[in-house]
Amino acid sequence: MTAAVYVVVLNWNGWRDTIACIASLQKQDYLNLNLLVVDNGSTDESVAHIARIIPGVELIKTGANLGFGGGCNVGIRLALERGADYVWLINSDATVDPGALTALVRCAEKNPSCGAVGAVIYESDEPEQIQLWGGGTVSLWFGRSHHRTSAGPLDFISGASLLLRRAALEDVGLFDDSFFFMYWEDTDLSFRLRSAGWQLAVAEDARVLHKQAASLGKLSPLLDEYFARSGVRFLQRYAPFPLVSIVIMLGLRLAKRLLHWDIQRAKAVVRGATGA
Repeated sequence: MTAAVYVVVLNWNGWRDTIACIASLQKQDYLNLNLLVVDNGSTDESVAHIARIIPGVELIKTGANLGFGGGCNVGIRLALERGADYVWLINSDATVDPGALTALVRCAEKNPSCGAVGAVIYESDEPEQIQLWGGGTVSLWFGRSHHRTSAGPLDFISGASLLLRRAALEDVGLFDDSFFFMYWEDTDLSFRLRSAGWQLAVAEDARVLHKQAASLGKLSPLLDEYFARSGVRFLQRYAPFPLVSIVIMLGLRLAKRLLHWDIQRAKAVVRGATGA
């Protein structure tokens, strides 16, 4: 019997990208697929546009921006209530090859101890350039995460494409949306999975094309603010000497912004740190 997979796509003021993502998901060759589109309090009439262009798609409205983890959790909870064996989170600014989900499930089914499976993610504007090989590693001393671009050990699977096993979610819980509004929530979940004995894997034949930071923009001060705030909280939870790691992480980020004389983004790093 084919495992039931619920795909959760989180939309926030990005209906054009979301429609392209949905269109690629509708071409999946995996048979037991159920799609849930969660609108995270959009203010650009996303719900109306998506419903008009893709009639029949199931749209769940959160009513407010709950952050990445909070919005995804709305879809994950509904998927689990409906009997999902797996939940696949895919970023709304991504498109996927037709065989991607089949490859992800095949990888997970090979190993019952695998709690999360990532895909090989490519740059959307350079389809042969690997952006991310599933996820990456974390230096708890320096407070830095490093994206892998080739096969190797992983500390986390990226939320850009993340297949989660039901039993693993029931074991460790969902995203900690009370602690992380945006960024580091997928790393935190991966750390909790690994701590509970679940393994992480990458389906090398699952291909995803992904834009980077499409919701906020690569140079947005908000990106720096959210990243710094969540990074501080993550290190408070996991670093052996949190204060040391936090100082190093913030120092490096501030130095990089100031080196480019980007005062607004430097201020955003400070706001994020002080708001943690």
